[in-house]
Amino acid sequence: MNFKRSTTTMVIAIMALSLISMTSVQQDVFASGLGMSITATADQGSNTIAVTGMTSLGSAAVTFQVVSPSGNNLVAIAQVIPDEDGSFTTTLKVGPTWIEDGLYSITAQQSEASIYTLTVFVEVTSGMTEATDVTESTLETQGIITIQTDVARDAGIEISAEAVEGSDTIIITGSTDRSADIVFTVKAPNGNLADASQVSPDDNGEFVTEFKVNGPMWKQDGLYTVTAQQFASSAYISTVQVDIQDGLVVPEFGTIAAMILAVAIISIIAISAKSRLSIIPRY
Repeated sequence: MNFKRSTTTMVIAIMALSLISMTSVQQDVFASGLGMSITATADQGSNTIAVTGMTSLGSAAVTFQVVSPSGNNLVAIAQVIPDEDGSFTTTLKVGPTWIEDGLYSITAQQSEASIYTLTVFVEVTSGMTEATDVTESTLETQGIITIQTDVARDAGIEISAEAVEGSDTIIITGSTDRSADIVFTVKAPNGNLADASQVSPDDNGEFVTEFKVNGPMWKQDGLYTVTAQQFASSAYISTVQVDIQDGLVVPEFGTIAAMILAVAIISIIAISAKSRLSIIPRY
C-alpha cells in the first residue's frame, strides 16, 4: 500500500515537473523574439480601419490612440489583449470627431520601450478612408513569432533637383501619392532659411517648382538643402542638396568633368612628346 502511494506520488511529481518544464520552454521561446508589428488596412471610400498586429511581449494590453492630422485632437482610443500567440486586432470607425482631412496617426503602445510603440498613418478625406495597407514593425522573427513586414502600396514623396551648369535657377521635380499641398523650404549651408514656396501636385501626383539662387539670401557658398514636406510622417518629407558657388549652380558632375579634362591634357602632352611636336616653332 505504501509502495503504491509512493509510486503515485512520484508519478504526480514527475508530471508536475514536466508541465513546469514545458511551460518554461514555451516562455523562453516566446521571449526569444523582441518587438511588435502593426498593420493598418482600409478600403477606398470606407469608414472602417482594421488594425492587426503581433507582439513578443506576452499578454500585456495594447492601447491605441488616433490623432488628427493637425496633431491637436485625439479622435479615438482602443485597447486589446493579445492572444496566446501574440497576435491582436482591433477595428477603428471614422466618426464625427474625424473632421480634418489628411493623415491620421494610429499609435499602438504596449510598454514604455520604443520597440513596443509603433505608428502608422491612414488618410481620411471627407470622413472616408483612402485605400491603405501599411505595416510598421520592430519585430524580430525568432522563436515562434513570425511576421511579414511590408508596405503593399508605394507611399511617400520623392524629389530631385535639375540645373544647368552656371545657371541661377534650380528646378525641383517630384511625385507623391497624396493630393495635399507640398511646402518647400531651402536652408543655406549655415542653416538659415534661404527661400520657401508651396505647390499642389497634379492629378498624377507630379509637381514642379523652381528657385532663383541669385537673391540676397543665397550669398553663402556651399550645399543648400531643399526640403519638400507634405505631412509630418517621414515618408512625406524628402530632401535634396544643391551646391551653390558665387550665386550660381555647381553641377554634381563637376569633379568628373575636371578629371576628364585632366586626362585629356595629359594625353595631349604625351602625344606631343612622342611625335616631337613643339609649341614654339624652330628657326
